[in-house]
Amino acid sequence: MGAVSALCLVAITGVSAAADIHTTPPAAFKKVSTLVTLPEYLPGLGVLYVDPATLPIGPFLGYDKKGHLANVVYMVPLKDLNGHKNYENMGHKLGNLKIDHTDFVYNPGHPGVEEPHYHVIEWLITKHRQDTDLK
Repeated sequence: MGAVSALCLVAITGVSAAADIHTTPPAAFKKVSTLVTLPEYLPGLGVLYVDPATLPIGPFLGYDKKGHLANVVYMVPLKDLNGHKNYENMGHKLGNLKIDHTDFVYNPGHPGVEEPHYHVIEWLITKHRQDTDLK
């Protein structure tokens, strides 16, 4: 297929040559363990990636041990919730992801997001797989 044909196919289908987010984070995303002092694999969340420009909220992309996208996490500070701050159109660059369920998990703070916050976790896998695959 020639370059012109490939460009036409992209234009018609909307499909780009970008990697599939389900197995490869977008280019702007960096492994969180390279940005702050955290282990590479976080039990319960997986290997997290984030675009540093979106810190501290995210989205963070969590990949399981097999390298498959399992969740999208937002880290929302309590002060923002108490201040009635709105967050709109979050994760719009991630494309159409099928959410299985969502968890809101309190966290008192950790490297990278030291203040108390909630992890809003949109799971792309079932609760059973969450419990078994991300130990």
